[in-house]
Amino acid sequence: MAQEESPPAGPDLAKGVALSDFVDGKLLGHLGKEEILLVRSNAKTFAIGAHCTHYHGPLAEGLVVGNTVRCPWHHACFDLQTGEAIRAPALSAASTWRTEERDGRIYVLAAQEQTNTASPLPKDAPQKIVIVGGGAAGFAAAEMLRRHGYAGSIAMLSSDSAAPVDRPNLSKDYLAGSAPEEWVPLRPDAFYRESKIDMRLGTEVSELDLAKREVVTSKGERIAYDRLLLAMGAEPLHLSIQGADARHIHTLRSLDDCRAIIAAAGNAKRAVLIGASFIALEVAASLRARNIEVHVVAPEKTPMERVLGREMGAFVRALHEEKGVIFHLEDTVAAIEGKKATLRSGTAIESDLIVMGVGVRPRLALAERAGLAIDRGVVVDDYLETSASRVFAAGDIARWPDPHSGGKIRVEHWVVAQRQGQTAALNMLGLKQKFDAVPFFWSQHYDVPINYVGHAEHWDEIAVEGDIAARDCLLKYKRGGKTLAVSSIYRDLASLEAELKLERGQI
Repeated sequence: MAQEESPPAGPDLAKGVALSDFVDGKLLGHLGKEEILLVRSNAKTFAIGAHCTHYHGPLAEGLVVGNTVRCPWHHACFDLQTGEAIRAPALSAASTWRTEERDGRIYVLAAQEQTNTASPLPKDAPQKIVIVGGGAAGFAAAEMLRRHGYAGSIAMLSSDSAAPVDRPNLSKDYLAGSAPEEWVPLRPDAFYRESKIDMRLGTEVSELDLAKREVVTSKGERIAYDRLLLAMGAEPLHLSIQGADARHIHTLRSLDDCRAIIAAAGNAKRAVLIGASFIALEVAASLRARNIEVHVVAPEKTPMERVLGREMGAFVRALHEEKGVIFHLEDTVAAIEGKKATLRSGTAIESDLIVMGVGVRPRLALAERAGLAIDRGVVVDDYLETSASRVFAAGDIARWPDPHSGGKIRVEHWVVAQRQGQTAALNMLGLKQKFDAVPFFWSQHYDVPINYVGHAEHWDEIAVEGDIAARDCLLKYKRGGKTLAVSSIYRDLASLEAELKLERGQI
């Protein structure tokens, strides 16, 4: 028997609604089968699609800031007037509709056509842009260049075998088997052809000729540029232990890596995760979803304590243990022989599958050989430009001056990489936009999401609001009384409000 579709939420907006029906300036309704969010802001009423174009988050539960609305799940941001996705991780615009006020009621009329509202490009805009890297930052830059009306050439040189993918999904739903592979690409292959983006997969760049403004591939091809974006990302670390090169030992970074783990998981009964990083524990959750026995081996006493603190780290451990994950903490894998992993403590674990999740290192060799300034990352200024004129860097390799923490930082967050790629694109076009976004990332463990805004490498206090064990909490990481970062579970609106306060220096 076919399942009946749920009726769309709220009132029929074609029949109009009263201003008194709005709650905190928002009202969720529908036009036909389309769910629409009405927002009253600055004495105007806007009508926008009710769901984020990233992962379908409910914008009605988000935060309105001026003429924008922010998604409660992963902090994407949309222009209420045009629907444009003005902050990653959303890349596609939301639909918008015209509204009309008559006799004290608001009516939703026809859908608006999406128009290009980009600023005119400077007369000296570059003609040739080269992007080295096919990850979050590189893709976001290429997409933003075309969205802004840039008509020059774009060459995207990626060492990966697959076009840019939604990498967070590789350790979450796709690996767990609950998301099909067609959800994984950021755009279908036709997008690159239609957008005239010269996507070159399996292409290694071996040299940057800054004097001639050319990049040189490993095959000797020289590709000229007027502006260059370095977005090589990071590569997984490998432990130097006996047997670490065995076929059943994996790392997770690319789509190929994920496919290999899924193939190995098909007949696996037991897996060992080396490391208790975010990626490792997300992999653990995904493998448990496939009914595989999972052992986690890591040297720390509490998982993720360095980033989230002891209490939140202990909660994450307990959550995984509830799902059957077996932890071997304050221990390491000393050797691997065949399917047996021997720990330093002497424990031996037979497994069909081993995944190393012990961190990544930024791919800096290319920039180092070119003589760019390096300080635990490629040094960039407020505009993401490197020490070489017309050469920009974004994503995992970039170390930038963060106005919120007051120092130079480098982070390995998907959303940060996307937003830096977008800002770098505008600056390559000469639009002079500072990168001042507050860092954001999210992690998913079974049905529990953890959101994190800000950046706190060190703190002297963690103020806990709510109950971590009850999965209803907000933690503030403070140093000298100043809040540097905030993590939360199921306090999405509060997380958005914290992000806004960090942006404004009000927290």
